[in-house]
Amino acid sequence: MNFALVGAAGFVAPRHMRAIRDTGNQLVAATDPNDSVGVIDSYFPQARFFTEIERFDRHLEKLRRKGEEERVHYLSVCSPNYLHDAHVRLAMRTGAHAICEKPLVINPWNIDQLQELEAEHESRVYTVLQLRMNPNLAALRERIQAEGTAGGRKEVELTYVTRRGQWYLVSWKGDEAKSGGIAMNLGVHFFDILGWIFGPAEDVRLHLREPERMSGVITFPGARVRWFLSCSGDDLPEQATQQGHTAWRTMTIDGEEIEFSGGFTDLHTRVYEDILAGRGFGLEDARPAIETVYRIREAEVTRPAEGDAHPLLKERM
Repeated sequence: MNFALVGAAGFVAPRHMRAIRDTGNQLVAATDPNDSVGVIDSYFPQARFFTEIERFDRHLEKLRRKGEEERVHYLSVCSPNYLHDAHVRLAMRTGAHAICEKPLVINPWNIDQLQELEAEHESRVYTVLQLRMNPNLAALRERIQAEGTAGGRKEVELTYVTRRGQWYLVSWKGDEAKSGGIAMNLGVHFFDILGWIFGPAEDVRLHLREPERMSGVITFPGARVRWFLSCSGDDLPEQATQQGHTAWRTMTIDGEEIEFSGGFTDLHTRVYEDILAGRGFGLEDARPAIETVYRIREAEVTRPAEGDAHPLLKERM
């Protein structure tokens, strides 16, 4: 299969390049306004590269007209969040399926429009929900589903702190209109996993909204989740800083810690294998987390009820 890639200079792009290579396919074209993309040489040095999206678009169209062997079959989208929707549309317009990084879109109504375009172009839109491929989380989901209502509503505590420098808030990631804010940029994959395991979000309450951190509580059919997200190194626990770690993520269920850190670095290839085998996660799979984050973004900040505050939030109250 022939692949193309948008956002070749981004942080996550090498994982997609590796997945394309490891599944036995080829990257024929890539684009990014930043030309610091020497990483391509490690995977596909013969790939055409463009710094203008218009010339990239034209190249894909020219390949499409050359026939099945030349055309691009899949377009991997690794661009900034606010451009995902446009680049997924570009994929379908040039006859390719789209494989889009999280979040698929920032606003949930855009999913409806993409569904219409899927039918119109006879293309598929896939999203990268690699944590669902994590064996520990898959086993947890099976266990929770096997317990059913007999297991009762779980008490879940989710914490993700990852240190970001001063560049973060200056970049597009610090602009909520472009990134969806902390809840989207840092939290969408966690909220996806929570919904996947415990069912669709019911009640959403927000307790803290700052440029560098957010916190709240979400009630799912199978769990009450107190969550805290931060990109400030000041929120790293002492045990993390003593060990030289710049990120801290943990999830406990009824006091039991769930290990899932491996799912952040090595599961993209499995996602690609799943897609190429005719499965993959599509638009409806992406919808619940997008809707949950939208509700968080639109929520008014309220004082937490008794027992609802995340421990890190209590320290700030």
